[in-house]
Amino acid sequence: NHLRDAAMCRAEADWLVGLNATRALTCKYNAQLSCGRVQTPTLAIIAKREEEIRNFRPKAYWGLTARTSKPALTLTWQDKKSGGMRSFDRDRMEGLQKSLRDQQVWITKVKKTPKKTMAPLLYDLTELQRDANKRFGYSAKETLNIMQRLYENHKILTYPRTDSRYLSSDVIGTLKERLKACAVGPYKKMAGSLSMKPVKANKSFVDDKKVSDHHAIIPTEQFVQLEHLTNEERKIYDLVVRRFLAVLYPPFEYEQTTVKAGCEEEEFLAKGKIVLKEGWKEAYEGSWSDEEDEEQKGESALREQKLPNLEKGMQFSNNIRIEIITGTTRPPAHFNEATLLSAMENPVRYMESRDAKTVKTLGETGGLGTVATRADIIDKLFHSFLMEKRGKEIFITSKGRQLLKLVPEDLKKPELTADWENKLSKIAEGKLKDKIFLSEIRIYAQELTKEIKTGDGTFRHDNLTNTKCPVCGKRMLAVNGKNSKLLVCQDRECGHRETISRTSNA
Repeated sequence: NHLRDAAMCRAEADWLVGLNATRALTCKYNAQLSCGRVQTPTLAIIAKREEEIRNFRPKAYWGLTARTSKPALTLTWQDKKSGGMRSFDRDRMEGLQKSLRDQQVWITKVKKTPKKTMAPLLYDLTELQRDANKRFGYSAKETLNIMQRLYENHKILTYPRTDSRYLSSDVIGTLKERLKACAVGPYKKMAGSLSMKPVKANKSFVDDKKVSDHHAIIPTEQFVQLEHLTNEERKIYDLVVRRFLAVLYPPFEYEQTTVKAGCEEEEFLAKGKIVLKEGWKEAYEGSWSDEEDEEQKGESALREQKLPNLEKGMQFSNNIRIEIITGTTRPPAHFNEATLLSAMENPVRYMESRDAKTVKTLGETGGLGTVATRADIIDKLFHSFLMEKRGKEIFITSKGRQLLKLVPEDLKKPELTADWENKLSKIAEGKLKDKIFLSEIRIYAQELTKEIKTGDGTFRHDNLTNTKCPVCGKRMLAVNGKNSKLLVCQDRECGHRETISRTSNA
């Protein structure tokens, strides 16, 4: 009963606040302006990123490399004090280049470390939406729809709207059946050989504590007929199956070699690896690129290279080229659907107060929106023309920018979600009465409406055209839909709209 009360409260609170604030804005400014507890902070996150990009001033930096020809080796200079590989002081680097020219380079240390990496975790919906967006350019909504078909119509993948990337221990007994079911086409050999061996459930993908209401997305025991799937369904199915096979494979093993070299007083580094066992990467049959591992380390990491046989004390004296490398610092990237999903999942970076309790609550409740609603929220922001796509990147429209100025400050912050979730979890535990929470929300909705009513902002349509509406005669607005261009009547009462052009697959 307490759980039901909490769910009822969440639905009613979102309704009361979202509807009243949306209607107040729409009536006051006679324009379709919608706001809500999740969509407005999401829009504010995009606006904040654009602000950062606008205020970014690129700085030039310099670094040094030492290249030897026999054997071929590229060493990168490292600052002894800071450990960084770049410097903002050009004169210093040019001075170093002159002083190190024609000097001997000797190897001071060769460190070989055997390392193992486990397969990446299984998919939850958000991670699958991110991957599908990165690889195939699918929007979050498209991925969810394809996933839903694979679950409902074909019955070959498990429930999609999950926020867990682990399996619960009761699923382990069914893994062999699942492997047999997907042992067709390109997966026949891998799934077949895995189903012959006993399946070991290890902590890396089985953890009851990390499964809330549904486990990660994996294949079902239903036999698959690949020829019945569309091209899109094949791609999503392929992602899920390969990830499922990967976690059942042993770890990827390699030997990491780090080389330190000295030249005069300066220090240089090089890094490389030798693969010992492919492990889980076999499941990807060469389609897993190391760039995906690099992405996690960031751009300042030292690049791997194929290293010759090196030993401590080796010296290089002739044909050493000391070169200066230059670059400029890069602004943060614009959001695309993949990175926006990550920001919604973990909005802590965009909060103004860094209150530990709020951060913890947002972390536990999974950020803004739920796995099941995020795709719809993003879609809604596109459809109400508050943001638009240019290529793959997402930009806020002038309508979105104006809306953020007109919306009450409170609604723009992820903290509101954290505050509600705190109270809702108390209701679920029976520590707070639902009536108290809802009466607070009613007062809050009245305050919001009053604040909007007395606001002194103005809203300007910046997309008015000279085309008159055939119904009411007012000038129409030109808007970019998600994949079409439209003319929409500026008067909401009239609501007439015409499609001018549509982007198709052709």
